[in-house]
Amino acid sequence: MNLVQMLRTRQPEEEVRSGYPMPFWQNLLGGQSFLAGLNQTWPAKSDEEPISDSYEAYALQLFQQNPVVFSAVVARLAVFSQARLAYRRFEGGRPQNLFGDTSLRKFERPWPGGTTSDLLGKILLRSELAGNSFVWDSGRRLHVWRPDRVTIILGSKLEPDDPAAAEDAEVIGYGYHPGGDKTRKPRIYLPDEVAHFAPIEDPVAHYRGMSWLTPVIREVQADSAATEHKWQFFQNGATPNMVVKFDPQMTVDQAREFKELMEAEHAGYHNAYKTLFLGGGADATVVGANFEQLDFKGTQGKGETRIAMASGVPATILGASEGLSGSSLNAGNYSQAKRLFSDIRLQHLWGNVCASLEVLADVPQGAHLWFDTRSIPFLQDDLKDTAEIQQKQAAAIRQLVDGGFDPATVVAAVQADDMSLLNHTGKLSVQLQEPGAQEADDA
Repeated sequence: MNLVQMLRTRQPEEEVRSGYPMPFWQNLLGGQSFLAGLNQTWPAKSDEEPISDSYEAYALQLFQQNPVVFSAVVARLAVFSQARLAYRRFEGGRPQNLFGDTSLRKFERPWPGGTTSDLLGKILLRSELAGNSFVWDSGRRLHVWRPDRVTIILGSKLEPDDPAAAEDAEVIGYGYHPGGDKTRKPRIYLPDEVAHFAPIEDPVAHYRGMSWLTPVIREVQADSAATEHKWQFFQNGATPNMVVKFDPQMTVDQAREFKELMEAEHAGYHNAYKTLFLGGGADATVVGANFEQLDFKGTQGKGETRIAMASGVPATILGASEGLSGSSLNAGNYSQAKRLFSDIRLQHLWGNVCASLEVLADVPQGAHLWFDTRSIPFLQDDLKDTAEIQQKQAAAIRQLVDGGFDPATVVAAVQADDMSLLNHTGKLSVQLQEPGAQEADDA
């Protein structure tokens, strides 16, 4: 009996411990830590790898407090969640028409009042913050779990005591900790009961994903620090820092009294631009620099662009300051930015989520769960390009048929982009025949 089977039989904890010196869900608790949203893992022997507890930190400190991160996540979610799910067959290595049946109902109405858009939105949002998203079908509805309450259970035949270090390590189950309490025995689910969406693989752990926010943590912190700097600038009277020198004859108490009076009269944005009166030998000297001298817009704009780069949303679409200047908003550049976002990031995310959700779907024989993006306004340029391609293909079909090729083989050759599939009927166009040849044949 393997570990997952033993736990699912709900044996008493004493029996579990008799085969394993320590309850497996507690083994790695001491090996996980996070700092400012960074996941740091120290080596530890165990049959599991807990999902990082940094999910809450990412949600509170990054998504809810940084406007650039919030805008990037919402932009990705807004387009991604508009896709619909369907089935598609592949014949001869080429995709066929999309189709659906009643088995897709669970994705169309995943819970009371929920839609496919709601489901895709929840899945993406959790993976944006934790790098992983988990969906479970309870039989009545779909549930998108909080990633920080899930433990990935690993197994290995070569290294059963330390599967994470083995070359044949694989996921053999998932543990859900109610309320996030990882000291309690989790409920165990098999891999075919849970859809695991992890679009970016963690380079040090192939069985889990990594948030795109991880590489730009310092950029986000710098952007937040710049915002705080701007706030402090206004808090201190919308003026640079100052050094006030006192007469050497002044006592400490007199200097302290002068400081309190000056802060009361001049600190804060509501006291900005007041005339500063100094007495008693005091001398005020400006230090530091203002926003213009710091090139504040350029400094913060660079950070916004780097965050946009990591998210895959071009700065032009995100509305970042650098994306709204120069030639970035030219019609051609904007269209190319949209195409880049769609072709590189969104197509990957849609394909990945379909493959992940397929374990919960009753997929017809020979088909795959796929995505339908034809009704997404953001991708209308793609539909225009598709129409132009079809128009050129239609012209090619007409020309080949007029040239005497069999219409069925012409369509197959154009679709497969393989002219070797063409089969000529032996009949030629009248323009290629000798004058009077048609009458001779009729006679």
